[in-house]
Amino acid sequence: MADDQLLTTAEVAQRLRIKPETIYAYVSRGLLTRVKVPGERISRFRLSDVERLASRTQGTRPERDAAPAMRTAITLIAYNRLFYRGRDAASLVDTPFEQVAAWLWGGGATEFAAPGEALERARSASAHLPPHARLADRLPVIVAVAAATDPLRFDLSPSTVVVRAPELVATMVDALPARGEPADRAVAARLWSRLTERAPSARDLRAINAALVLLADHDLAASTIAVRVAASTRAHPYAVVSAGLGALDGPMHGAVGAGVYRLIETAARDGAASAIAEHLRSGGLPGFGHSLYPDGDPRARALLDLVPIPDDLQATLDDLVRTANAKPNIDFAVAALAHSAGMGAGAAEVIFAVARTVGWIAHAIEEYAQPPHRFRWSSGYTGPTPEA
Repeated sequence: MADDQLLTTAEVAQRLRIKPETIYAYVSRGLLTRVKVPGERISRFRLSDVERLASRTQGTRPERDAAPAMRTAITLIAYNRLFYRGRDAASLVDTPFEQVAAWLWGGGATEFAAPGEALERARSASAHLPPHARLADRLPVIVAVAAATDPLRFDLSPSTVVVRAPELVATMVDALPARGEPADRAVAARLWSRLTERAPSARDLRAINAALVLLADHDLAASTIAVRVAASTRAHPYAVVSAGLGALDGPMHGAVGAGVYRLIETAARDGAASAIAEHLRSGGLPGFGHSLYPDGDPRARALLDLVPIPDDLQATLDDLVRTANAKPNIDFAVAALAHSAGMGAGAAEVIFAVARTVGWIAHAIEEYAQPPHRFRWSSGYTGPTPEA
């Protein structure tokens, strides 16, 4: 990215890991300079100035309070857009998910084939889960079994990880119960056949591939931080993905998709106003807004443009957006895809998990190149005073 690019206050806050109020303090002290853009009422800041301040503040912060920097060359969120290694993610929606994965990993094979033993044992192990288990509950079991069948899992060299990564993603998909025959051997088609009995059209496959691409990474989201910390201890890639799945399972992260699915379901039955009121009473409205995209989530726009949505479902979605008076985010778009395809409420979380596994492995490869065990934050103890 060029040094003269301009960032918003929100983007500067995210990049420096500080509150917006701190940015204003930096401006008043002459550490940052506002840039006025003709026709805009907001202030912007030069990327070069922000990077210079980042290196300066990290170098002067007391060691005991220093939080290790998680710098990455994988993903950037800026200008209300998402970039994968410098390319707008929305421009990659028609690129096969496998190619995007290999690119995020830094190259390597793009054949996604599950090893026979791992696949057989993972299917057997996950079949023993109780009937009420969610589809997403199978993924940690599948990953654990895949790890146990790989004697080379502790080889953390990038070349080995890049070979094992597509095998793991393929096992995660192919070990799920089949509900139909995949249209082809692409990951998107194979995942589709695990999520719905309906045979896909070409537009359907284009949409689910786009969802996988758009969800492949999102900078330092909560699950990715868990992955980086695990990788810093030199946990093998399967354990790293397990750490990511644990964080993703939170209702404020990957599991939010099921809530959005039910929101749309309720709106179709009872109307948008009743559906929104019901969710607001229970604590929040999922599927709308994103703190990193004040002008609207570009991933949602890109995906909703591709999903073949029936007229009745489109009317429900339009009513929800109009009544909420907010812009839909990627969780809304994936839930819309799930509804249009006849998938269940758990489909969105599985799509999210399979896609984000690619980003987690990219971050693990990046973290393996850093000094080991480098994350140790000060706890800020607030308990009782120790006895003398």
